[in-house]
Amino acid sequence: MADDQTRATPTPQGSAFSVLLAFLRLGLTSFGGPVAHLGYFRSEFVLRRQWLDEAAYADIVALCQFLPGPASSQVGLAVGILRAGLPGAVAAWIGFTLPSAVAMILFATGLGRFGALQQAAWLHGLKIVAVAVVAQAVWGMARSLTPDRQRLSLAVAAAAFSLAVPSSLGQVGAILLGGLIGWRWLPDGSGPGGAHLAVPVRRRLAVIALALFFGLLVGLPLLAAATADPLVVVFDRFFRAGSLVFGGGHVVLPLLREAVVPTGWVSDDIFMAGYGAAQAVPGPLFTFAAYLGAAMGPRPTGWAGGLLCLVAIFLPSFLLVVGTLPFWSRLRRVSAVQSALKGINAAVVGLLLAALYSPVWTSAVHASADFALGLVAFLLLVFWKWPPWLVVVLGALGAQIIGA
Repeated sequence: MADDQTRATPTPQGSAFSVLLAFLRLGLTSFGGPVAHLGYFRSEFVLRRQWLDEAAYADIVALCQFLPGPASSQVGLAVGILRAGLPGAVAAWIGFTLPSAVAMILFATGLGRFGALQQAAWLHGLKIVAVAVVAQAVWGMARSLTPDRQRLSLAVAAAAFSLAVPSSLGQVGAILLGGLIGWRWLPDGSGPGGAHLAVPVRRRLAVIALALFFGLLVGLPLLAAATADPLVVVFDRFFRAGSLVFGGGHVVLPLLREAVVPTGWVSDDIFMAGYGAAQAVPGPLFTFAAYLGAAMGPRPTGWAGGLLCLVAIFLPSFLLVVGTLPFWSRLRRVSAVQSALKGINAAVVGLLLAALYSPVWTSAVHASADFALGLVAFLLLVFWKWPPWLVVVLGALGAQIIGA
């Protein structure tokens, strides 16, 4: 029994503090949105630190695409769990989320004066660097996960499908079709299978996390209606926003607007001003919730409101990752699932390829100078092996010089 428990809950390989430092650096430099974040994560944890291999990383990305909430933040939580257990997940979330959350709360409380953020040349440079980061991720993952023409064709088909159906439905559909094709036509052993994911979380705890997620999803609206307590009402609105939105990022904005603007908690002008500010900060776009919590009229407001809404919108992701990752680790070792994962991984490459075009490329490259700056950033990342944070800084400076 003891031996079985040891296998079920492996010892974490690193410390939560090392996870915190790694994600804090990413939280300060990861511009460009969720797709770019996946590229930054791959550069840091697959290539540089080698905390997990390419196939394991792609498997985690595939799992998080199925879960509601911010996929890039969920991937970060999963990496933190694999490295340092539950404390690692908390450390990853704090490190990756804290910089942008603090910036958004400061902006909401009137201490930040950023001006016309969306027109800033340096911000445009960050978007161009994001093109290079995503291109590097597609380049590296394609070489590892689509080594033959069958899987390369599957990746291209997944890219075309997701572009034809530009929504979370298209992304999930591409992954499902990739898994089905892999299970049927890509037998196990036709390529690299990836290392075992040693998840230091007991399955009993995973079941408790899933039960708590569904319990809060059902119970919070009932409790809010019964008590009319402002704290419960606010927490319920933001918890549901984090629980029911697939695709994350910009997809959550309509739901958040419906929660705070018609109720009179936040005016439409204040909402859109915060949305503009969110484009200029690194880290997950879900930290927009911290801005709304700090800017809202009813209590809580300020720092207390910002932190409450921030925890509420990310709590579903934490519970879902903790609840599903241990079962995913066991399931992915089954032979039929390994075959399906080959197709799923190829589809993930296709999804990144599609995202490289839209929204990453289409929102950043508008002129020949943009293309040239992107080429330089790609050269420095892929062939000169410069760290992404340094390329981010140089990209911002380069765009500022071009703009001047």
